[in-house]
Amino acid sequence: MEKQYDVIVLGGGLAALTLSIQLKRSNPDISIVILEKREGDAPMAAHKVGESTVELASHYFRNVLGMKDYLETHELPKHGLRAFFKSNNKNDITTRVELGPRRKLVVPSHQIDRGTFENYMIKHVQELGVNFLSGAIVKDFNLTKEGNTVTYKLNGEEHTISGKWVVDAASRASLIKRKLGFQKELDHNINSVWWRVKSVVDVDTWTDNEVWKSKLEPKLRYLSTVHFMDKGYWIWVIPLGTGCTSIGIVADQEIHPLTSFNTYEKAMEWLKVNEPQVYSKLEPETPNVLDFMQLKHFAHNTTRMYSADERWGLTGEAGAFLDPLYSPGSDFIALANTWLSDLILRDVKGEDISVRAKVYEQAFLRQVDNWIPIYKNKYQLLENSQIMVIKIFWDWAVYWSIHSLMFTNNGFVNLRLLKRLFGTENGLGDKLATLNMRMQNMFISWKPYQTEVFENRYIDPFDIRFMRAFQLGLEKVHETDQLLEAQLHENLGILEQMATCIFRLVSSQAKDTPVDMEINPYDFDLENVNQNIAPEGAVTPAQNVVDDVSLLWFYEVKEMA
Repeated sequence: MEKQYDVIVLGGGLAALTLSIQLKRSNPDISIVILEKREGDAPMAAHKVGESTVELASHYFRNVLGMKDYLETHELPKHGLRAFFKSNNKNDITTRVELGPRRKLVVPSHQIDRGTFENYMIKHVQELGVNFLSGAIVKDFNLTKEGNTVTYKLNGEEHTISGKWVVDAASRASLIKRKLGFQKELDHNINSVWWRVKSVVDVDTWTDNEVWKSKLEPKLRYLSTVHFMDKGYWIWVIPLGTGCTSIGIVADQEIHPLTSFNTYEKAMEWLKVNEPQVYSKLEPETPNVLDFMQLKHFAHNTTRMYSADERWGLTGEAGAFLDPLYSPGSDFIALANTWLSDLILRDVKGEDISVRAKVYEQAFLRQVDNWIPIYKNKYQLLENSQIMVIKIFWDWAVYWSIHSLMFTNNGFVNLRLLKRLFGTENGLGDKLATLNMRMQNMFISWKPYQTEVFENRYIDPFDIRFMRAFQLGLEKVHETDQLLEAQLHENLGILEQMATCIFRLVSSQAKDTPVDMEINPYDFDLENVNQNIAPEGAVTPAQNVVDDVSLLWFYEVKEMA
């Protein structure tokens, strides 16, 4: 046995590096070794997918890990997600319904080049005293209550070390999950390919239409995470701080088989058919293509995350991964690391963590389960701008008002608050899960009734007052559990009103029901609408919520209650 560490981390990517920084910032004396099989630096602008961050992960990187100055100096700011939906003329971007913020955002997020970011963090963890070993290939490990050991090969020699904790951050290799049999299939058969071009791709230059260009300040479209959507697929265009651009195709296997775009040449031909303007703007870039990568059936899950007895944990894609839409990968890293670092730090101090480990594991697995309906069977809806505008706003509202607010106020490591909100029957967590499932099911039920192709519309999420309040609320620190809990319940009440207003509009369009019909948002079903019975638990939305939701409606709005 060569050396003993407090923490042995298997894998040296984003999840491993951020966890190590988080641990060292809380306890500089904790001993950590990272075993990374890659030799040398991570390649810039030709590395892993995952360039776009959203509010939760941005807070984690900037505030929890203290990397605000680095991000603002070396990485690009992100001007929100920007979606362009199907139109009858895909050769003209100005004809497409566009969703995205017009003005600069108050709450920051970033476009990250994973190569430069990870190389910076490698140097940073070494400065913090972490032993980062590149070219170290894990050969075996043993996890027991008596102690943990890891054997790895470096420069042709085998070494065995012991550690109080072993963390699997080895991405899809999922070393611990595979060895202990915690794999869990996820029925979401979506594939992706992506590549980088060594040039700037700015959608704002794709037209001479000055009216269209004037809707935003210069460069704000360029700084957005741009998505082009149609049936069964979406395409990303993401700028990187190195002056490169990331391009990706994400598609449902049943609608667009991976074999139709799994090489660069096939991908370009696929774009030529499905997104001709995107193709025309990328076609001359062929000499500047830096790489081409693919990932088949990327969604996967797990039944375990943490063990207090044997002292191991999973983080990053070694645990679960759902879908890159909305860029949740770094969010799940932030959540997994925050729970795991809290367990490790308490354990190192001698605290009994057995209850916390169980609560945190169930909280993580529940987060995954509650997010699956956001993606599952939803790629069939991507061609429909009216459905997708409302769905995106709903998904964002839930994300900002509950999940992100909990994280920015340290609610996920507050055991008493977690138990009250997510550990009690019919508590906030149960209500949110039911409400979200009702909405996600409604989007699918609505599809047969919503076939119109809309054009020439601009939708700004921050024209919706409660959406703006949800996002700005992430900057507010709630000093006590009671204040945070009260805000979460207030936000849930707005979500209930939002769901009620949306269902009224959808039902009126699909079933010709009254637009002021009474609705219980926890018990509506588009296929079984009964307008003659006033349901128990009906919610009466405030007029300001009614007015805001009507801005999302592309049809003529009937007189509303």
